[in-house]
Amino acid sequence: MSEHRLSRHAKNNLRLYKIERAEVDAAIERPDKVDSEDVYTVYLKKFAGRFDDVPLKVVANDADNVVVSAYPLIRRKWRHKG
Repeated sequence: MSEHRLSRHAKNNLRLYKIERAEVDAAIERPDKVDSEDVYTVYLKKFAGRFDDVPLKVVANDADNVVVSAYPLIRRKWRHKG
């Protein structure tokens, strides 16, 4: 299990989008793609048969070990290369 805490916003999104904590942990530990946005790290991970086949986006502040947000990526143009 990841050492990241969940912010209140992230907990609400997990409930709203029916995301499991294990899926958040898997996105952080074994991402398909990693990007940076200012002080945040963005982890993208596709889960077969989940979230209408779009990746889960997990936004974390790694310095503070906090998951700020998690949600299925709405943009359909995302493609995994590699």
